[in-house]
Amino acid sequence: MDSALKKVRNYDWLIVTSVNGVDALWERSKKLQIPRKQLDHLHVAAIGPATKKAMEKGGLRVEVVPREYVAESVVESLRAQMGGKRVLLARAKVARDVIPRELRKLGAKVDVVEAYETRIPRASQIPLRAVLKDPKRRPHVITFTSSSSARNFVSLLGKEIGRGRPRPRRGRPWLLDRIRVASIGPVTSSTLQELGLRVDIEANEYTIPGLIRAIVAAQSTLR
Repeated sequence: MDSALKKVRNYDWLIVTSVNGVDALWERSKKLQIPRKQLDHLHVAAIGPATKKAMEKGGLRVEVVPREYVAESVVESLRAQMGGKRVLLARAKVARDVIPRELRKLGAKVDVVEAYETRIPRASQIPLRAVLKDPKRRPHVITFTSSSSARNFVSLLGKEIGRGRPRPRRGRPWLLDRIRVASIGPVTSSTLQELGLRVDIEANEYTIPGLIRAIVAAQSTLR
């Protein structure tokens, strides 16, 4: 990230895929004493409205927000503008390679920088298990806003969510019995399903507000 920011004048496009990535971008720019005006020449693409808002709050105008807030839609939105362009993609350490792979096929030169990384919060393991096992505190719905949150959840609970054990009914781990699983979008849903979890609710708009609306719409069936 630091190396890319020091040569930011060499890039034509900046792509940011989350608010975390934007926050890291501004933090490192400030640390390196890189004035915002050095980024003014960049064309900016943001994967969703919250990311766009965070980017513009820092002073850069966002030109492209894809119709759907997933990597494939980002590529489609930029398809006609990538030939010979230098692109800086700031993203999580672990992420799908759809954007850099497909943009390179379109003739872009893409540099991928790690803006942040997600880590498993081991301190959450005991309280998470306690909540799920307590009849008075068990949630009606568990929300997942990314593939990493799904993987971390399964990693924290291990076999206790029912992997490798008999289940009371098809498709539902015993520890999550009668708890609905809500996903922010199809990519997260796919990861949940790969991990053996059934998705009960999926947002139509892949944002936090969209996820909330999907849960509210399903409330009549949650009891």
